[in-house]
Amino acid sequence: MKILAVEDDPVARAVLRQALRRLGHDTVEAGDGDEAWVRLQTEPVRVVVSDWMMPKADGLDLCRRIRARTGMEYIYFILLTSRDATAENQTAAADAGVDDFLTKPLDLPELWTRLRVAERILKYTTQVRQLEEMLPICSYCKKIRDDQNYWQQLEGYISERTGSDFSHSVCPDCYTRVVLPQVEQLKAAQPRATPAVERKH
Repeated sequence: MKILAVEDDPVARAVLRQALRRLGHDTVEAGDGDEAWVRLQTEPVRVVVSDWMMPKADGLDLCRRIRARTGMEYIYFILLTSRDATAENQTAAADAGVDDFLTKPLDLPELWTRLRVAERILKYTTQVRQLEEMLPICSYCKKIRDDQNYWQQLEGYISERTGSDFSHSVCPDCYTRVVLPQVEQLKAAQPRATPAVERKH
């Protein structure tokens, strides 16, 4: 993945850059939140690893800007800080839209784990975004055309891409419009029972 590393301290930024490259990722760098925001306008980045305390815009300011964007691919945001991971700090980070929280000094195995989680979540967010976009669907049978030009049922299409299972039911409108008339037709088609005649002895 291409990862934006945001850190105002040059030495700490070099450590972060080397760690990300050792884990097999490409890096884009910025020295504060304002510079990072500018880089995001031109770089196709899906993950940000940012220091919290920086001059100008800090890590939380940057995350809030990212979360305020609309119509863009989701960016996974990891906050890297020397602050203690207290409940108050974690709440502040979560409220800003931070996805994960790492404390300094940087721990390579822990960073690796967080990035694996980021990759998995970004895969699912991309799938959801694709499903939310316009899909080629048949006006009659409601089948969907996939990337291989194969038409399949809606349930199968979504299940293959998200792993979702489906349970089927009937909405109130269809129950009134479709099910009840069918029930009435079945009742009308059944032969009426002949009333029993009492015999006199």
